[in-house]
Amino acid sequence: MKILVTGGAGFIGSHFVRHILRTYPAYSVINLDKLTYAGNLANLEDVETDPRYRFVRGDICDPAVVREGARGVDAVVNFAAESHVDRSIMAAGAFVTTDVLGTFTLLEAVRELKIPRAIFVSTDEVYGSVERDAVLETAPVNPSNPYSASKAGADLLALSYWKTHHLPAIVTRGSNTFGPNQYPEKVIPLFVTNALQNLPLPLYGDGRNVRDWLYVRDHCAAIDLVLHKGADGEVYNIGGGAEVENIDLARRILRLLAKPESLIQPVKDRVGHDRRYALDSSKLRALGWRPAHRFDDALAATAAWYREHEGWWRPLKSGEFRNYYERQYVKR
Repeated sequence: MKILVTGGAGFIGSHFVRHILRTYPAYSVINLDKLTYAGNLANLEDVETDPRYRFVRGDICDPAVVREGARGVDAVVNFAAESHVDRSIMAAGAFVTTDVLGTFTLLEAVRELKIPRAIFVSTDEVYGSVERDAVLETAPVNPSNPYSASKAGADLLALSYWKTHHLPAIVTRGSNTFGPNQYPEKVIPLFVTNALQNLPLPLYGDGRNVRDWLYVRDHCAAIDLVLHKGADGEVYNIGGGAEVENIDLARRILRLLAKPESLIQPVKDRVGHDRRYALDSSKLRALGWRPAHRFDDALAATAAWYREHEGWWRPLKSGEFRNYYERQYVKR
């Protein structure tokens, strides 16, 4: 199988590229990535010389680039997205462009080239805040911020192409994913790297917001399963089954790194901040998927990775990131 992975230099995308190449010796991967601030080819240094792997720098909103990259592939798996809620609140335009227009461009390429499978990787945030129990794929989308709204729009567009054109699109909605190589604006790498630098851990509001955590390797295994066994036109929830309050998450990270809880710094709550996410993944579990990693073990492994790879994240936390961080948390 020949797979076009869009956004393959990002966090989950790079792990998926590596997962496919390691799991399927006969498969090949084309990685199409614009290399925005969160795209990093260092994430794929260990596969860059693999003859089954090819990198193409390009924008998924560019029809010519997408068609050239997609020509002759057996499947498209789309990870390319603007994905940080805080940034979407400050500047939503890039989210609408990449997440919605980019999805449209990919869908048109899949339709015109008659590619037999297309996976669109989405998020649990499209459902909005979940007061109790866990949401099924049949729940209505109810996004609370421009990021989740742009992803909801992309999901609906992909599913409409299934209904209108019988295009073989599948949507996956994953819960909060973490692991090595995640850009340090996201909460776990932010808290870990701040703790390693003895900097405050900015905690929104009362810290009681709940997230369902999913280790990146389990997320990739789930997408792999959907790629091979999922039904066209369907949505599959991918939940880690590890609900943790943000305040508890901060404390766990500080304990792992032997840092004091005094580093926790409450900050003004984010506007439109969802209280809780929770996914019912029984549909995917019926295909045979289960998370293979316990949350505590995966969190410890992740913290250890950042502790051992300061050369990867320290340059990222200078320049543009530092200016963004100070605007977001320090100068409030």
